[in-house]
Amino acid sequence: MRDHYEVLQVHPRAEAEVIRAAYRALARKYHPDLGGSPRRMIELNDAWDVLGDATRRAEYDASRGASAASQSAAPTQSGASTGPSTEAAHAGPPPGRPSGTVLGFGRYAGWSLGEIARHDRDYLEWLQRATLGRRLREEIDILLRRNGGTAARASSDRSWRSRR
Repeated sequence: MRDHYEVLQVHPRAEAEVIRAAYRALARKYHPDLGGSPRRMIELNDAWDVLGDATRRAEYDASRGASAASQSAAPTQSGASTGPSTEAAHAGPPPGRPSGTVLGFGRYAGWSLGEIARHDRDYLEWLQRATLGRRLREEIDILLRRNGGTAARASSDRSWRSRR
C-alpha cells in the first residue's frame, strides 16, 4: 500500500486545506469520467478517506511513525542501520537561485516561486488555481506569462474584456 501523503502529493505536515485542495485537483485530473485512471482514482479516494478526517489522519500518522521507527532500527543486510528516511512527498532542498516569494507549505516548502517555475510548471499552474495560492496569483501570473504558461491565456481573456 502506498503512503497516503505520497498519493496526494502533499507533505505529511500539510494543513487540512492543502490536503483538500490537492485531493480536488488530482481528482479532477484522474477521474474516470474525464478520461482518467479508475485505479488511480481509487488510490486518491482511499487517501482522502483517511487524511480528510482529523481522527483517522491522527491514527494514520501514529501508525506511520511506529513503522518508520521500526524500519530505522532494523539492520540492513550489511548490518548498518538505515538512518533517517527522507519524505517522498517533499521536493527536497531548493536548487538555488531563489526569486520571488518563498512557500512555507506543500511539496515545495522552502522553494521560491521562481525556482518552482523552472522545475515544475504544472505545480505552479495548480497553485494559481488553488484557493491557498490566491495571495500569490499575481506573482504566479507573471512567472507563467514569462514562460508561456496559462497566464498567457488569462491575458488574452483580459484583452477580450477590454474590447467589449
